[in-house]
Amino acid sequence: MNIVKMGSFLQELRKEKGLTQEQLAEKLGVARRTVSRWETGSNLPDMDILIELSDLYETDLREILNGERKSERMNEELKETVLQVADYSNEEKTRLLNRMHWLFIAGGIGFAAFLVINVLGLETTAPYEAIGSFGLGIAFGMIILGVIFTGRNAAKLRENKMRLLSKVRGTDR
Repeated sequence: MNIVKMGSFLQELRKEKGLTQEQLAEKLGVARRTVSRWETGSNLPDMDILIELSDLYETDLREILNGERKSERMNEELKETVLQVADYSNEEKTRLLNRMHWLFIAGGIGFAAFLVINVLGLETTAPYEAIGSFGLGIAFGMIILGVIFTGRNAAKLRENKMRLLSKVRGTDR
């Protein structure tokens, strides 16, 4: 897939509809800068946005992905399948965000415990020293997990984890 060609085609379709980048961004609920990135080929729209663009421009999704017009139209069954894939992708993102929120809350609680113990001057007292260190460890651990989960390689890590789990269970794919 040539994303620069696709971006040029998206720009062409937008201009055919007489829309500015600002107007299109408002219709789709994204920033104008995001539309600009799509049209320059530096970024791709999510699948659900691509389907909305296909409907808005009254063009085949495959035409948008190929960056050129074709004569055939996408049938409704294929369109429904793509919508289901987009919904699944959004659900997966939501689950990941929920996990991240709980991890950051745990990290915040750990850091708060560390701060309270240090402010009260209990960092040298036997049980509080361990509790404070544990809280600080949790906070740093959550920061590291946050960086990993929100980084570009998160999908690869998840894929490798699932592959390892399937090998451990004896259900190698």
